[in-house]
Amino acid sequence: MKSYLVAAVSGLIFLLSGQVIAADIEAGKKKAEEICSSCHGLDGNSPAPIFPKIGGQPRTYIEKVLKDYKSGVRKDPVMAGMAATLSAEDIDNLAFYYSGQSGLQVKR
Repeated sequence: MKSYLVAAVSGLIFLLSGQVIAADIEAGKKKAEEICSSCHGLDGNSPAPIFPKIGGQPRTYIEKVLKDYKSGVRKDPVMAGMAATLSAEDIDNLAFYYSGQSGLQVKR
């Protein structure tokens, strides 16, 4: 039984490490400069209140939202058009890039 558990955990670690290695943060930054920064800012912290602050958001959240816009599950005409041009690799790279940025700072 223990060997099955070890194999399962090892497989999960291998899969997760493969995802980390597969993402290219520099490519994500380049794509952010090309497509996202005019609304969200290069670091994901747009000063314009109408655009969400995406810097520092969880990688999985950014991936899901972009995939949902691309598939039409989530509706927004501007974001649907932006996401339509993104490949799966672009989405991964953007998610890793923006999730690594500083997020919204809350005043205390």
